[in-house]
Amino acid sequence: MSAWKTTIEGLPTLVKYLMVAGVVAIISFLFPNNVKFKYEFDKGQRWRYEDLRAPFDFAILKPDQEIEQERARIKDSFSPYYEQLPSITEMQITGFEDRFTAQLEEINEEQFPDVTRNPDKYRTYGKNLLQDLYKAGIAELDKAHKDKPADFVVNVLRGNTTHPQTLENLTTVPEAEASLSESLPYSKLAESDFLYGLLESSIAPNVIYNDTLSQRLLAEELSQVGLYRGRVSKGDLIVTENGYITEEIYLKLQSFKAKYREEVTEEQSYTGVLAGYALLSTLIIGIFLLYVRLYAQAVFSRFNKLVFIMLWLVAFSYLVYAVEQVALLSTYMIPFCIVPIVIKNFYDEQLALFTHLVVILLASFLSSLGYEFTFLQILAGIVVLLSDVDTRDWTRFFYSILYIFVVYLLGYVGLSLIQEGNYQDIDLSVLSWLAISAFMTLLAYPLIPLLERFFGFTSSISLVELSDMNRPLLRQLANKAPGTLQHSLQVANLSEEAARAIGANHLLVKVAALYHDIGKTLQPSFFIENQSNKSPHLDISDKESAEIIISHVTEGVKMAKKARLPNVLIDFITSHHGTTRVEYFYRNYIKDHPDEEVDEQDFRYPGPKPVTKEETILMLADSIEAACKSLKNPTEEALLELIDKIIAGKMAMGQLEDSELTFSELETCKTVFQQLMRSVHHVRIEYPEEQQSEE
Repeated sequence: MSAWKTTIEGLPTLVKYLMVAGVVAIISFLFPNNVKFKYEFDKGQRWRYEDLRAPFDFAILKPDQEIEQERARIKDSFSPYYEQLPSITEMQITGFEDRFTAQLEEINEEQFPDVTRNPDKYRTYGKNLLQDLYKAGIAELDKAHKDKPADFVVNVLRGNTTHPQTLENLTTVPEAEASLSESLPYSKLAESDFLYGLLESSIAPNVIYNDTLSQRLLAEELSQVGLYRGRVSKGDLIVTENGYITEEIYLKLQSFKAKYREEVTEEQSYTGVLAGYALLSTLIIGIFLLYVRLYAQAVFSRFNKLVFIMLWLVAFSYLVYAVEQVALLSTYMIPFCIVPIVIKNFYDEQLALFTHLVVILLASFLSSLGYEFTFLQILAGIVVLLSDVDTRDWTRFFYSILYIFVVYLLGYVGLSLIQEGNYQDIDLSVLSWLAISAFMTLLAYPLIPLLERFFGFTSSISLVELSDMNRPLLRQLANKAPGTLQHSLQVANLSEEAARAIGANHLLVKVAALYHDIGKTLQPSFFIENQSNKSPHLDISDKESAEIIISHVTEGVKMAKKARLPNVLIDFITSHHGTTRVEYFYRNYIKDHPDEEVDEQDFRYPGPKPVTKEETILMLADSIEAACKSLKNPTEEALLELIDKIIAGKMAMGQLEDSELTFSELETCKTVFQQLMRSVHHVRIEYPEEQQSEE
């Protein structure tokens, strides 16, 4: 039985570790299946390793920019191909003859006497004129060539023969039509106007751009572009130890790197590479899990919270993997700064930064980018936390996005200057990807409420919404128990300032203070802050009074659950009195029943005791505000003494024994309570004259 119980109790922890193992496995399979080059280098820097000699022969690759320039020159100088089509010539001349015959039948001798007497002469002249035009060629220029200069050469394909021609020597349709109007008057035909309309309608381009042939021949020319600039033989010195990496050496190293991967990948097994990446993933994620277990116990202890944290590792690893598969995209565009923004919204800065670092470390192995990528992303994550991003304040949020981009900009320019040595060679396309990344960081705002609802968390955005005094529960409190509402507002003010002073979640404790006494709305007159006449406690027993007082906690929980308040706020309702006694009625009952054995549990709140710093602050602020309100015209000494007494009493009763609040933080909170209560009660120093007058 005990062994079975141990197994059941250990199951959640086992499931957590199995889940983490699954995360390691998923990320490991995303890593590339080739070996990683063992040298890190960059142009303009010094070679940090010993002399490097070529272990095998390899060709020196041309830089991509040089290859692109050569390809661009070929494209600019390439002469496109046009094809002269005989079929169009035949079709248009046949059409001319048909239209000539049809129009000849419609006219009479009075209109065109010479045409009717000599139709063959006119027909032959028009036919010969068209044949001459079509033989020379009537071209229809492709839209890509219309803006080319007049001396731009194109190839006109006539049969199997290619004839290079400049654009100025090609006849277009408008030019052919213009030649008709110029040549007909000199034709020696008495009635040449008869032919003009017929010939004009027979003009059509017969020299057409052949895109298929042009693209095929252009591709053949482009394929002839050499990819190599030279060759390095086995044993040749590539770079000396501590030597300066020039442009030429950089090309040799890049070529060596490509050949190294090709050669070694053939010799090494994929299993070995996978095992190496799995080992590194296990190491990184294992250290991260250890950190979470030691310093974020609240996350480690809850399965959904641990899943939430691990989800970021998997999601961004897959994003990097997916982007790396698309040649047109860059990993720089991925908004890694979303990670610290969202996690900080739910947890603290330390966990947010640590998670961000782990995400970047994993992404660095998956990305083809170098150390510059890792440097920029880590720096941006630090800036996110330093800028104190607040998703509740759009102005601050946009400023934080601006800070992120400025850091990206300055960091990338600085790294580029180290490598290139001048501004002209900076790759501006990377800056555009970084700008996209900064802009996409805005996705953190809609992600927060989405993740909040999916994982059951409570964000600052929701807390701000819940602090609206028009919320149903707060409206009900204002209408039914106005005195309790005023008490809650005072407690909220005390709690918020104390939480600010020690760096706790001031917004959470403020909102919790507004709701902590909502159970009093059911029987408001039994609570002193709502009483104006006779107390209803005088008509019932002390035990019944204690039961009613205690019920404001249990009933408040029911109301909160019905209203679907977050569990974190319900915890404040249950813990703000801890397991203390309803002291007044307990002592009255003992006094009235001296011989009876009293069950203390009838007069004790169900608890639990406060655990978090925020819960502890609310308990103290609630007791201090209520107690100080009972003092009439208190002196500063009496007020401070009462606050000390209340805090000491809570400690004596063991109400703070489970609290995360340190003694130092407790002293800071006490100082804040004293300052605020002096202000609330307008305590001032008595002058000697006033003391004498009173005496």
